[in-house]
Amino acid sequence: MTLQYRTAGFKGYSVKFSPFTDKLVAAATSANFGLVGNGRLCVLNTPNAGTKGLVPRQNYDTQDGLFDLTWSEIHENQLATASGDGSIKLWDITLKQHPITQWKEHKREVMSIEWNYKAKTTFLSSSWDGTVKLWSPNSPKSLRTFAEHTGCVYTSSWSPKHADQFASCGEDKTVKLWSTNEPNGRSIASFGGHVDQVVSLDWNKYSPELFVTSSTDRTIKVWDIRNPRGSVTMFGPFEFPVRRVRFSPFSPNFIATAGYDMSASVWDIRNGAVTFVHDAHTEFVFGVDWSLFNPGQMASCSWDEQIHVFKVPIPK
Repeated sequence: MTLQYRTAGFKGYSVKFSPFTDKLVAAATSANFGLVGNGRLCVLNTPNAGTKGLVPRQNYDTQDGLFDLTWSEIHENQLATASGDGSIKLWDITLKQHPITQWKEHKREVMSIEWNYKAKTTFLSSSWDGTVKLWSPNSPKSLRTFAEHTGCVYTSSWSPKHADQFASCGEDKTVKLWSTNEPNGRSIASFGGHVDQVVSLDWNKYSPELFVTSSTDRTIKVWDIRNPRGSVTMFGPFEFPVRRVRFSPFSPNFIATAGYDMSASVWDIRNGAVTFVHDAHTEFVFGVDWSLFNPGQMASCSWDEQIHVFKVPIPK
């Protein structure tokens, strides 16, 4: 059974389960395809038995579109959002209206935001202005800025093994590996191999040297940070690009994808087989996530103004 919630008038860009409870999921959405107009952060309760839909807990409207969100790793009721006006806002879902903190240093749209789930005290943002910034929720200004990409940075994601390391990917077709301890602020490795923009990236939690990327060149690649010369595995080219990739939190062998084919799918990276397709959306699917509590439970959000939560059978 698929649980649904309609984000009426707002297109879904990102959806994330809470790291603290299996009862909460949140989505970042934008009016008018994120081109102009408001955004809305939707916080939903997953229902008790007998309830058919997702239940709204809080809705927060913003002056510009929202493109991503991240749950705090230190406070179960807080999450941060990435906005089209270059701002980052920190919300407390026990409060009804306004953000508790906001920052505005990026010069263009903020495309991704991710809390450090190893160190837990900092988070990253990446932007169309070509930079990645390191933040603390307790600091009024960013802690560091990483500026080496030439063009939009679509995603930055923390290493599951090293609390100081993260990778970023962008319009310049590259993936870069960074350390927040590097004194000169330069990347410590660069990976090339995609022939178009690299739009999404995620790490393998069980084999922390591996990460996966997706690109507008319509391929998915798996990389090993010990071998910057090229990808380990490539899938595709497909008919349509994949907009987001996420490694399973319960297995080293499976990734979830969301894409321009209007589906959310599960892949076995050992052989490239598609083991499950969720094809209930009727527009581009931009967000996908795995539950950290219920193996095989996933969420997706789409430009069809729907958030779905559903169960996936995961083979061994």
